[in-house]
Amino acid sequence: MENHSDAALSSVSRVSTLNCIDLSNPKLPESVSLLKQACLDSGFFYVINHGISQEFMDEVFEQSKKFFDLPIDDKMKLLRNEKHRGYTPVLDEILDPDNQVEGDYKEGYYIGVEVSEDDPQSEKPFYGPNVWPSEDLLPGWRQKMEKYHQEALGVAKAVARIIALALDLDGEFFDKPEMLGESIATLRLLHYEGRLSNPTNGIYGAGAHSDYGLITLLATDDVVGLQICKVKDAQPQIWEYIPPLKGAFIVNLGDMLERWSNGVFRSTLHRVLMNGQERYSIAFFVEPSHECLVECLPTCKSETNPPKFPPITCATYLTQRYRATHIDLSSYQKT
Repeated sequence: MENHSDAALSSVSRVSTLNCIDLSNPKLPESVSLLKQACLDSGFFYVINHGISQEFMDEVFEQSKKFFDLPIDDKMKLLRNEKHRGYTPVLDEILDPDNQVEGDYKEGYYIGVEVSEDDPQSEKPFYGPNVWPSEDLLPGWRQKMEKYHQEALGVAKAVARIIALALDLDGEFFDKPEMLGESIATLRLLHYEGRLSNPTNGIYGAGAHSDYGLITLLATDDVVGLQICKVKDAQPQIWEYIPPLKGAFIVNLGDMLERWSNGVFRSTLHRVLMNGQERYSIAFFVEPSHECLVECLPTCKSETNPPKFPPITCATYLTQRYRATHIDLSSYQKT
């Protein structure tokens, strides 16, 4: 059987080499050093030995495929709501409007922290009940996704502790209730159509963008597609492929961490180009709580290096970013 990953990589000129953070490594200073170098270099790195079994990862990918294989009418009954929970159709999102002629050629499914409608938290923009397929339609689907959400959050917190140490902070800095203690952690299943991207004509699997929050954990199949641009302001921009790594998470830094670190650690532009094959990935976006004030960390500013970004709450920042990238829900005809 042909290895599609190797075949695709052999046809491109630039492939990025990322540092690999082993969460089982007992030598914590070594992991902190590797992570810090990765954050300064590209804002992307691999995480291995994270504690989620390959067998369970395979199950989650299988369940994701089962959902996306459903008829479009069934999927549209689960259309995302104003809380960003549920199904996002192809072309629902346009991440790089300056260069895309249409939206992203991908479909997705948002799953957040489950908060019941009678909980006071549900009045806030990014808290509320999830949208779930019925048990008759996809037996056991919800249980697997909730388990994955919980386990991925545990991995994210372990990575955040190493990031805190790399920023000369206490290792528990991001564990506070207003941060990851009550985080807005969002799981997003993604399916890219089996079509060919064409940047010259503005056709992308996912347009160039940076993620919004603290970090993102990405699990992928073996189909190559993810690219990063280490220097976002470079002209021309130089794009490098990130090879999939079986059993690993690809981790990247988000805009809020760039703001917290005063630009020391950067959120990196990335995009997805498709080579004609279907591609599945699972993104886990980790943001602090709704009320968290994102402002320059004390270890990242000085008299000669004042804060570059004004303080902003997590909810305000996320609301601005989501409104700018998703089409208005009213544009979908209700049936």
